[in-house]
Amino acid sequence: MSEETGTISITVWLAGRSYRIRIKPEEESAVRKSVKLADQKVNEMRSHYAGKDDQDFMAMTLLMFAADSAIESFNNPLLQDELHKLSQKIDKALKD
Repeated sequence: MSEETGTISITVWLAGRSYRIRIKPEEESAVRKSVKLADQKVNEMRSHYAGKDDQDFMAMTLLMFAADSAIESFNNPLLQDELHKLSQKIDKALKD
């Protein structure tokens, strides 16, 4: 572990390639699970879309995760509550 940064270096495999990354020790389990899930998604893409290369599959997987994250963030109940309050304020201001 690097004393200076409090990180560790791990090697993960994604789409048949190894990647060395630095993470906080407490993040290792979550990172490894995420990489495993991403690798599974890349393999799913390979089986559904012939004629593409690994870079295409990685990009498609990244876009899928980004979209899922954006949708999940938008559907957050706290955010929805704040948006509802803001909408009510706008409606009130327009009526006045």
